[in-house]
Amino acid sequence: MARISILLLVALTACTGGQQDFSETSIAELHDAMQRGEVSSTELVDWYLERIEQVDRAGPELRSMLEINPDARRIAEALDREWRESGPRGPLHGIPVVLKANIDTADQMYTSAGSLALAEHVPAADAYIVKRLRDAGAVILGKANLSEWANFRSRRSSSGWSSVGGQTRNPYDTARSPCGSSSGSGVAVAANLTVVAIGTETNGSIVCPSGTNGIVGIKPTLGLVSRSGIIPIAHSFDTAGPMARSVRDAAILLTAITGIDADDEATAAAEIHQDYSANLTADGVNGKRIGVLRSYTGAGSYPGVEAVFAAAIDTLEKQGAIIVDDLSIKTNGMGSAGYQVMLYEFKGGLANYFAESDAPVESLADVIAFNDANAATVMPHFGQDILALSEDKGPPGDEAYVAALQNSRDLARSGLNAVIEEHQLDALIAPTNGPAWTIDLVNGDAFHVGSSSFAAYSGFPNVTVPAGQVAGLPVGLSFIGKPWNEKQLIEIAYAFEQAMGARYAPDL
Repeated sequence: MARISILLLVALTACTGGQQDFSETSIAELHDAMQRGEVSSTELVDWYLERIEQVDRAGPELRSMLEINPDARRIAEALDREWRESGPRGPLHGIPVVLKANIDTADQMYTSAGSLALAEHVPAADAYIVKRLRDAGAVILGKANLSEWANFRSRRSSSGWSSVGGQTRNPYDTARSPCGSSSGSGVAVAANLTVVAIGTETNGSIVCPSGTNGIVGIKPTLGLVSRSGIIPIAHSFDTAGPMARSVRDAAILLTAITGIDADDEATAAAEIHQDYSANLTADGVNGKRIGVLRSYTGAGSYPGVEAVFAAAIDTLEKQGAIIVDDLSIKTNGMGSAGYQVMLYEFKGGLANYFAESDAPVESLADVIAFNDANAATVMPHFGQDILALSEDKGPPGDEAYVAALQNSRDLARSGLNAVIEEHQLDALIAPTNGPAWTIDLVNGDAFHVGSSSFAAYSGFPNVTVPAGQVAGLPVGLSFIGKPWNEKQLIEIAYAFEQAMGARYAPDL
């Protein structure tokens, strides 16, 4: 933790061009500075906007941000006045937050999913989680780039590429991939272009860009966070979640966005008064039973990843964890079944979203036709074969769909529950990702190591924390737990983070 602590100590005292440097600064530290009158939300917004201009659009040209909220500074000024007059609303008051560009905002920004077909789409209402953020006093700083249609357009896609925003790049090596569809959100947080961000995940799109970009990501239990007002892939797996540089900041953000939403029946059991950032202590692992999952994708194929994994296990054991090693879960076609569910649910989910948000297109068929008509700009590198496969699927009542949904869910849930109950585990761990691969716009992604599918298809929570590096490229450790058990999972992840201290800022 020494390196992080020094960075945090310097953050509020260092000056660049006459301004304070807020790199690596936590939400709590920013609020402490606000309370002392040393910084305002307006000054924070100004600093981040300048850094975005210098780092994201010039400099290494990370291209993580699709657009800036033109109202951000006005909102920050109003929140500064409110703080002076009546105090802060809570821990997110005046804090800049970036949203993935598939999340609705009824303002001067667009919700495009990176697609030119929706490039000027302004929804009629905020997404439920955006309402929660605004009520908490957060400043929506802008929208982040993403893999177009949340990486569900082509099997040869490049993570982080969209026809609206181009290619987002990994801040640790700009020749390499940022991973996953929430790539812009992950890069923006890692490169200190925002305090925190929101991503979305169907399978790996929060945890992979978080692990690959050296930050914390939380994929919540399905239903803990509302999906209304978010462009979908598959309602059986989709969720939004926080991305941050620390577990505590991610927990603060999760607390703000959870709640029961009448427009998303999956949230009927959501906890609305849980403070996920409370009671985080350095000894949160002591006495916990941690299962070591060995059946993740790419197991044993990357010695560097295995070394990081071994060091993480050793750290947990030294913290007092009871390690139960060499566990595996049989997948038996779980991945292929889950993919079929996505293909079936995507078409209908999009049609519902388009109708509810007054979008300029009405159906997946319209999107496909738009892409064909604008192929030179929409498809210069890869096609839309996944969109075509989804369009060809029948209604969700098809026997093949019902069987695929049952298989993917049952295999994941029964597999996780069986191993958790048999060994009385508090959490399972596995590497989140391998080292980022080189961007290849011809052949597409070269994904090798991952463990996201277990939590994705079961709907169980998954928290990834920086665990180490392979050749200077970040690798995360995933903590997977029982549904609705985020609080304990976050406490375990926090204790590991404090002991491991693996987060480090990219050299930009």
